[in-house]
Parts: sequence; structure tokens; C-alpha cells
Amino acid sequence: MRVQLAAFDFDGTLADTFPWFDSIFDSVAERYGFRHATAEEKKMLRTRDARGIMAFLGIPLWKAPIILSHVRSRMAAVTPELLLFDGMADQLARLKAGGIHLAVVSSNAENNVRQVLGSAADCIDTFACGADVFGKPAKLKRLARDNGIAGDRAILIGDELRDIAAARASGWLAGAVAWGYNDGDTLAAESPDRLFTKPQEMGDWLLGDKADLPP
Repeated sequence: MRVQLAAFDFDGTLADTFPWFDSIFDSVAERYGFRHATAEEKKMLRTRDARGIMAFLGIPLWKAPIILSHVRSRMAAVTPELLLFDGMADQLARLKAGGIHLAVVSSNAENNVRQVLGSAADCIDTFACGADVFGKPAKLKRLARDNGIAGDRAILIGDELRDIAAARASGWLAGAVAWGYNDGDTLAAESPDRLFTKPQEMGDWLLGDKADLPP
């Protein structure tokens, strides 16, 4: 087994939370004074990285943690309504049974993550939640160090360009999913180590031969 540690982003990777985020977008924009995006602009933003999105919406970096905290608190009230992507719980169980250390590295609150995961939370060995928008590299490096696993034997799987950047900044493999926030073509253009188009592909690849990885 070559990959020993697999860390997952949560929103848009494990859980289908984007429709909920979209439903509160206008009220959050009104509260914190950033730009109201049209449907066409929202589609365009799915091709941008986090800094580009914040610049377009007029969100200064200092305000991002405040907005994140507000959104986390609102999500806490609706977690029973939010679902994992189809097949995701089965793949987490499959990876756990295959002996891979599983982690969730997310800017969301740990309690929200656990509530949405439900019984699938038992598959997760480590929760590293509450990261700020650009705080994942530090959490990844700590996660690998605490578990005695080299970065080239660890992979971060996420749905955004910033997840690919965080993995590379940490010396990790970068995995991307095509069903989340940034669209598949945008993610593919960044040449992640693997772009997954359905959850089962993650299990197949992580537990398979992976001849394209270093020995």
C-alpha cells in the first residue's frame, strides 16, 4: 500500500453542501457588505481560486474568518438536512477497512462535520477542522508529522483549487473531485495527481496498484 494517509476536504468533497451555501449567499452578502453575484457570475466564480473569488466579491482577507464563523454557526442548525454524496459513506468504510488512515481537514466546524457524516464519522481517524481559508498547509504538515507519515505517502482530496495548492505546499499528493465547487476542467488544468469523477474511483485508486506513484 503506497498511500498511507488520505485527508479529505468536507464541503463539496464528502458532503453536498453547495446548494445550501448558495441558498444563504444573498443574506450573508447583505450582512457583511460584499457583492451580490448573479447566477452567471456565480458560474464564472467556479473557475476562480479563493483569492480571485474574494477579490471579485470585495471580501478583504481580514473579514473572511468572521464570515466563516457566521456560516458555520448557521450550518449547525441545518446539519440534519445535509447529505453526503451518494456512495461516499461506502467508500470511506472501504478505505478504512483497507488500512488507510483517514482524516477530514476542513474550514468547517468539527461538530457540523460529524453531524453530517453520521455513522460514517466512525471511519475517520483524525478531524482537523476549523482551518481558516488558507490554513490547510499547516494542518496537513502537522497531521503527517503526528502520524509519522511522509508527505509523498499522503494525499489531500478536495474540490477547490486551494486544496491542490495546500497539498503541494505541504509536499503531499493532490487529489481533486469533479463534483464539488470548482468545475472539473478548472481543476484538471492545475494537473492534480488524480482527478476523480465519482466516489468509487477514489477507493479503486487509493487501494489499487497506482503504478504512476513513486515506489
